[in-house]
Amino acid sequence: MPLSKISLNLLRAFDASARHLSFTKASKELFVTQAAVAHQVKSLEDYLQKPLFNRAARTLSLTDEGASLAPIVAKSLYEIGVVLETIRGKERKSVLHVGVVGTFALGFLLERMDSFHAKHPHILVKIQVNNNVPDLLNEHLDFAIRFGAGAWLAQSSELLMSAPLSPLCNAKTANHLKKPEDLANFALLRSHRKNEWAKWFEVCGKTDIDASGTIFDNSRAIADAAKLGLGVGLLPYNMFSAEIEDGLLIKPFSQEVHAGSYYLTNLVQRPVSEAMIAFRDWLKSQCTQF
Repeated sequence: MPLSKISLNLLRAFDASARHLSFTKASKELFVTQAAVAHQVKSLEDYLQKPLFNRAARTLSLTDEGASLAPIVAKSLYEIGVVLETIRGKERKSVLHVGVVGTFALGFLLERMDSFHAKHPHILVKIQVNNNVPDLLNEHLDFAIRFGAGAWLAQSSELLMSAPLSPLCNAKTANHLKKPEDLANFALLRSHRKNEWAKWFEVCGKTDIDASGTIFDNSRAIADAAKLGLGVGLLPYNMFSAEIEDGLLIKPFSQEVHAGSYYLTNLVQRPVSEAMIAFRDWLKSQCTQF
């Protein structure tokens, strides 16, 4: 098969299969049958006279040749799409899909989005709030903003801001908190991450206090419980500055502990678009000013 006769459909089938490592998932994305995708990939392999995938029972993985070809095809298809959209009309908006951990979305990002839209009216941002476990590939996310140490498999990450943790509670509870030991008289609310309270007590020089407590799947729920007087939450207090200023939450102690930071992440294999660059640069600027 001459190179000039290779259809775009063969490359699209290979690209989708390489991203999903599944002919079945690729077929759903492309709205064709699984057999059609497998046939198109096989046709490309026949032309190259090299296998692009290792096929085993219920599993699919890229060969060395497939791994070298995949990012080139992905980048080329993306660039073709960008040019076609430009030709169709520059008035069309670029769409950016961003997954955001809920604490950062409500505590920082959403109130600032108007400034991004004012600066980049041609970019439509679709925000998907999550509990810090986004699936960038299968959820088709351009970016994910998440909390952690900055190391995630097959993802690049850029530090946005640190997120030190400190106890927060309502005013009534705060009246009874004069020293760290007083926390032993209250329920200690925490996230699923282990040892956060123990590490905070270590900073205070206290290692004999039971640091176990009720576990929540997101910081906003912890804050709501603390506001209701159900205990004291160990929280990234800079994400709750509005509640602290309004007196809804009190920060009774100055001590804090660093358990992670907020990062902007994206898949290494995903080509970076102009819209992604614009959003990244704007967001980093906003975080620098915070």
